[in-house]
Amino acid sequence: MIFIVVKFQVKPEKAEEWPQITKEFTEATRAEPGNKWFDWSRSLDDPNEYVLVEAFDDDAAEAHVKSDHFQKATADGGPMNSALVSTPKIISRQIDGEGWDEMGELDVN
Repeated sequence: MIFIVVKFQVKPEKAEEWPQITKEFTEATRAEPGNKWFDWSRSLDDPNEYVLVEAFDDDAAEAHVKSDHFQKATADGGPMNSALVSTPKIISRQIDGEGWDEMGELDVN
């Protein structure tokens, strides 16, 4: 599985709009074959920072970045690109596993 975490620094005037700005892109990505999850969070420390946690089957990540919706969303002047302060920061790794495991250090009954 390809596991990816991306941090997006959004312009302050666009931060509240970010979920709507990324809605079409998010929905299209979640519908892609091989997408395991595509989840947004907002930083508790910086209200202008959004974090995306996503995962794909090993052979699906390349198709994602070549998709029309990815190209449209990230194009120069596109909806995501124009709302950002800087180039997003990314960690992308191939890892063993098929999904989320339970946390062994914290058992909730």
